[in-house]
Amino acid sequence: MGKRCCSVALAMVMVMGLVSLTLATSRRSMMTNGLGMTPPMGWNSWNHFSCTIDEKMIKETADALVSTGLSKLGYVYVNIDDCWAEISRDDKGNLVPKKATFPSGIKALADYVHSKGLKLGIYGDAGYYTCSKRMPGSLGFEERDAKTFASWGIDYLKYDNCHTDGSKPIERYPVMTRALRKAGRPIFFSVCEWGDMHPAEWGALVGNSWRTTSDITDTWESMISKADHNEIYAEYARPGGWNDPDMLEVGNGGMTKDEYIVHFSLWAISKAPLLLGCDIRNMTEETMEIVANKEVIAVNQDPYGIQAKKVRMQGDEEIWAGPLSGNRIAVVLLNRGPVRYSITALWEDLGLAPNSAVEARNLWEHKTLETRFVGNLTATVNSHSCKMFVLKPIA
Repeated sequence: MGKRCCSVALAMVMVMGLVSLTLATSRRSMMTNGLGMTPPMGWNSWNHFSCTIDEKMIKETADALVSTGLSKLGYVYVNIDDCWAEISRDDKGNLVPKKATFPSGIKALADYVHSKGLKLGIYGDAGYYTCSKRMPGSLGFEERDAKTFASWGIDYLKYDNCHTDGSKPIERYPVMTRALRKAGRPIFFSVCEWGDMHPAEWGALVGNSWRTTSDITDTWESMISKADHNEIYAEYARPGGWNDPDMLEVGNGGMTKDEYIVHFSLWAISKAPLLLGCDIRNMTEETMEIVANKEVIAVNQDPYGIQAKKVRMQGDEEIWAGPLSGNRIAVVLLNRGPVRYSITALWEDLGLAPNSAVEARNLWEHKTLETRFVGNLTATVNSHSCKMFVLKPIA
């Protein structure tokens, strides 16, 4: 196998990750809002519903997050995407919820969501119009809109990048950052710049997460390419600021169960936001089994907040790994190809001493393997599948 990086490099990632915890307060964000110390979890309306949204469906989704038990696992954000507002502002310049679909207004909806112990997110744009061109953007209205969002009780703002004045995102996004700081309510700021101008390199000064990729679609090719591109920026992720390869497609029907397991595993080990994009009200048992995997979620929410990297790759075989708290390492053995492979993770790639005896926990089978592994771990992985482990040295 050809190495992607050596154990020294992975060890350096571990060290830098630990240092980043100490420096998190000073390096985290202009906003200093204290949010996003672990990647956000919840739901977003766009991937399944696009513009076909209304307050009844949002309330039902909030109800479903509670009734399914997903909220107790951390899925607390209920995020409204594009198309929630009228095309024109009122005579004072304020955004107006769309009367046909949100007749009670956004504040009443926020109150309802909050009454369920959840948080409400909303969508805006750093341009003149949002991407659908069905509602206004916030360019030139940043302070007004930030105050409006805060007065409504908004907890999360996804801020897109369509229909702009041609200026650079690095010039437009900080305007909303400053406006949110003055709005009087902590609001998680999701910078949706699509990765065009490498927002990972400047996002920590602006928001709590930043999109590293273009929009995901519900296909294996799209999903795996987003994971690849997001991995490039792993060094920039830390508590308070996360790389965002876009929302989850699990449950939307375009991939197989194994492919969705890969999707969820890679987002989890990459410390990506876990924002469900399916219809929560009508999830299958299979979808629930994937998104409610407590052990995989725990990897995503680990307090170290260190994003995994590819530590070895050869053709269609890849090994992703990253350190966790408690002297543990999360590992994904990924088979991107059309046939079954036997894939081996070597201790030298994981930053482990060569003679270390290691206990391995299989996170999808929910069992600790009886074998104590020394030097390497090998598993057979089916096409478009993965195995996910947490390794802990025991001697």
